[in-house]
Amino acid sequence: QVQVVESGGGLVQPGGSLTLSCSASGSSINGYDMRWYRQAPGKPREWVASITSGFNIAYTDAVKGRFTISRDNAKSTMSLQMNRLKPEDTGVYYCNIFSLGGARDYWGQGTQVTVSS
Repeated sequence: QVQVVESGGGLVQPGGSLTLSCSASGSSINGYDMRWYRQAPGKPREWVASITSGFNIAYTDAVKGRFTISRDNAKSTMSLQMNRLKPEDTGVYYCNIFSLGGARDYWGQGTQVTVSS
């Protein structure tokens, strides 16, 4: 039912910034929790940040103080502002929209973020 599309990735030098966007269509996102994941080359996908339907926010320790997650239910979007990027932030970033219990679990195709000089 829900289509998910990420955008905003690209090539950036260490210390730079990028803002990723996740757009959902097909259903209201008001009742869903949302997450950003990333997958570095040769590594499993890891959780980066989450924002619940109640706007509670959490981050993995590796990005605390550098990344900011937000959502706009009226626009059915979620964003990830990434500052002071490091090479280890490189990977494909995925948007995940889900309901508690896993009854609904939607993923985008990802957007590539490359942090390199």
